[in-house]
Amino acid sequence: MSRDYAKKSSSSRKKAPARRKPAARGKSANQRISGWRWYSAGLLSGLFLSFLLYLGTLPGGSGTGSPAGSVEQAAEQEQAPPKPRFDFYTVLPEQSIEVEAPAAEPSRNTTSPAPKSYYLLQAGSFRQREDADRRRAELLLLGLEPSIEETNGENGRWFRVYLGPFDSRSKMSRARSLTAAQNIDTLLLKRSG
Repeated sequence: MSRDYAKKSSSSRKKAPARRKPAARGKSANQRISGWRWYSAGLLSGLFLSFLLYLGTLPGGSGTGSPAGSVEQAAEQEQAPPKPRFDFYTVLPEQSIEVEAPAAEPSRNTTSPAPKSYYLLQAGSFRQREDADRRRAELLLLGLEPSIEETNGENGRWFRVYLGPFDSRSKMSRARSLTAAQNIDTLLLKRSG
């Protein structure tokens, strides 16, 4: 048996795999680099515009004036602290609150020379009767004796919830502490009569 080794050696060779074109790989890399360039350019321009906006919000950002002048102005402001304004000295005397006292029992002793003073606590003032009734119910659960009074004034009809009258400050303080424990604000009113 004779063999032909020349044919076998040419048929046993393997073909080399086809190589990819380097141009295709280079094009996608350039596109990625181009995307990063656009991203970084946008980021830097955004940071720059934010910095300019920040500089515009700083005090004295007008930029007109010498630095020495601004230092002198700052020194004057530090030397002379601003004087506080107290408007309540003029506002409070001009205000008045009209409150009608609830009808108290008529006194049988008419010979009292000095008017006796008593305390009232206003536990709320409401536009709707239902709201006033709800506050009255809360106060009844606390063991207090509230009363509701309807008043008509320039600004409409109001339903005010009162506690009292209390003839001593200690009784009034007890009632006020009970309402404060339930987060009910009260207004202290002192009446003479």
